[in-house]
Amino acid sequence: MGSIQVRKETGCLIIDFYYLGVRCREQTALPDTQANRKKVEKLISRIEGDISLGTFEYRRYFPGSRNAAKFEHAPNAERNRTVQGSRTAQPATPLFRDFAQTWFEEKQVEWRKTYSSMIRNDLDKLLLPRFGDKEVGQITKADVLSYRAELAKTTARGKTSLISNPRINKILNPLRQILNEAADRFDFRSPCQNIKQLKVRKTDVHPFTIEEVKQIISMVRPDFKNYFTVRFFTGMRTGEVDGLKWRFVDFERRLIMIRETIVAGAEEYTKNDGSQRDIHMSQLVYDALKAQEKATKNRSAFVFCNRNGMPLAHKNVTNRVWYPLLRYLNITPRRPYQCRHTAATLWLAAGENPQWIAMQLGHTTTEMLFRVYSRFVPNLTRKDGSAMERLLISKMSGEETPYQNKNIMLEASNEEISHD
Repeated sequence: MGSIQVRKETGCLIIDFYYLGVRCREQTALPDTQANRKKVEKLISRIEGDISLGTFEYRRYFPGSRNAAKFEHAPNAERNRTVQGSRTAQPATPLFRDFAQTWFEEKQVEWRKTYSSMIRNDLDKLLLPRFGDKEVGQITKADVLSYRAELAKTTARGKTSLISNPRINKILNPLRQILNEAADRFDFRSPCQNIKQLKVRKTDVHPFTIEEVKQIISMVRPDFKNYFTVRFFTGMRTGEVDGLKWRFVDFERRLIMIRETIVAGAEEYTKNDGSQRDIHMSQLVYDALKAQEKATKNRSAFVFCNRNGMPLAHKNVTNRVWYPLLRYLNITPRRPYQCRHTAATLWLAAGENPQWIAMQLGHTTTEMLFRVYSRFVPNLTRKDGSAMERLLISKMSGEETPYQNKNIMLEASNEEISHD
């Protein structure tokens, strides 16, 4: 299926379509308006109709185009491919490398820069070398499964272990999207149908205990004490705390406003819309940020920064501060992201409202709280009977309670009834 593009220099519409496996772009003199887009859409429909019927003549549609001469003498046998055993002629489909580029350009506007770079890297280094010279319509299910099997036997870069299932799924996701989109535009069955993603082993969270938190905060380097206090007691993601700016800290209302994040050194929009939130400061967090204000506010827009006023590089913090400290304290090593899980479990253990906790973490529902953290807070799901135990102890022992008085009165009434 063809598409409509806009030339940046002129603001005029461009017709973008494939013919004989070649990507063709023809510029119009029509400005980018809704009415003109409808005109071009009708033109594209007629072009695609002629291509499918084998009656398309390039010069008739675009007489002044350079491409017209290129396709002028193309024999009818090349213009359409006939599927053996079928009376219907199927138009040729573009090469994977050409359509992948079209797909990438169309989707790029939806992505964050870091995600776009990751997809571009996987396309250039993995998918194009394997599928680039094949027509999208000629890639089969067997081709996809064979490639997946090869990936599963490949050693991960910089490691001795094989590529993990989550990584294989990430590599195959753009391939799946490209082929599904091509199948929709060129009317063929996608080879990715009924190919499921590889199973990903569930990973448990490993939050710190309150005793471990106290050890870490008391023993960490003084210039990182405020940083880890905020991490442990706000549940902020790594990119959110590293990218936090002073203009998003409201001491008067005691709020940390999460509006941006930093990923791979680039300032980005938050993970999703639900991540845009206001976190309430506890007294510990308030005091830590007040102390940090004296240290960095006059030299950087970022709350936590290096000596040059730039955001902290999380890998340096992890490798030079975090892991050495855990080894020194003989605490089981785990990623700094577990600070976020620690905040969640501490809030739950304190009896905070799950809906409020979800809002602090940037979750749209409480589902993850009950699914991920319930085992750390038994009373959250009332599976251990401790709540009933406390009720019985408080109501059934010691002095008589109002409930006990009511029971005594009820027993006396029953005795009177039986005597009557």
